Amino acid sequence: MKKYIYNLIVVIGFTGSFSIYAQGGNAIVVATNCQAMCKANTSKKALLMQSLNTSSKENTTGLTNEMVWITGGEFNMGTNNYPDAKPIHKVSVKGYWIDEHEVTNAQFAAFVKATKYVTIAERPLNPDDYPGVPVDKLVPGSAVFVPPTGKVSLENMQQWWQYVPGANWKHPAGPKSSIVGLENNPVVQISYLDAKAYAEWAGKRLPTEAEWEFAARAQRPSTKYYWGTELKPKGKWVANIFQGTFPNQNTAEDGFAGVAPVKSFPKNPFGIYDLEGNVWEWCNDLYRDDYYKSSAKNNPQGPSTSNDPEEPGVEKHVQRGGSYLCSDQYCIRYVAGSRGKGETTSACNHLGFRCVKDK
Repeated sequence: MKKYIYNLIVVIGFTGSFSIYAQGGNAIVVATNCQAMCKANTSKKALLMQSLNTSSKENTTGLTNEMVWITGGEFNMGTNNYPDAKPIHKVSVKGYWIDEHEVTNAQFAAFVKATKYVTIAERPLNPDDYPGVPVDKLVPGSAVFVPPTGKVSLENMQQWWQYVPGANWKHPAGPKSSIVGLENNPVVQISYLDAKAYAEWAGKRLPTEAEWEFAARAQRPSTKYYWGTELKPKGKWVANIFQGTFPNQNTAEDGFAGVAPVKSFPKNPFGIYDLEGNVWEWCNDLYRDDYYKSSAKNNPQGPSTSNDPEEPGVEKHVQRGGSYLCSDQYCIRYVAGSRGKGETTSACNHLGFRCVKDK
């Protein structure tokens, strides 16, 4: 099994898997590229292999995270724009509390101080999980977006994603980076297991995919974007996404080239911030590309097993909302009903989370 995974990584790292839906038209090509991006930017093994083939100050601000009560109800979940987000289907959810914004660096620091928790990106790598990799190269780290110096083809996402030793939640872009002064930014470089551990410590849990989308739609009519029909309502950016030429030139027209502090953009009708753009958010559901064909109608909890045809045998969980790297030129998964995915133990510097709590 380990040999199979190793070979799979090599294939993905050097050939990609972009043609699966190419015959379906341009819209599907974009969706496929986005799926590949969401896969690659959280695949520690693929990026570590790539790296072999190419050569804090404590702060107590922002420790509280108000929660918003969501009454619950019924809505149409999903979108027909992406293969893994259809068919659109009716779903009902029970009432629940949800964090009004993403978990911040300060809040995660409080968790680490109280529990001495060590995130996955900080832990030593097990040689058994990386056959063929020299032991001296098995250095803790994570995936980091590094924009190329010029325009590049969008067919190889590893031109802008790198495995960076020393990258973790305290050093999101590598050992020379820091979160000092960024206490109210969403914490990033968080794996699903890290997010789940924090939620349990806080007496909360991660949202189901249905709960997350219900909160984002906020009982509004179905539109292309969670906030409405226009990308820039009244000429203003209402979410932290990528503007310019992806991936090398971010014009930062919305005011942020990277992660924005929580509450930098308008809240939705439920009083919740940043459910689109800024950072991807973990959901509790395992990811299956075909799950919506058999999803439960009432309070769906996700499938019992994970399956991603692009990486068979790799356990993944759902991510939602897109991030500051989502671009109309490549990945537009901040649009309403769309989905992301990530390997359970992997992280990157545009991936965070928020929590929910039962009544």
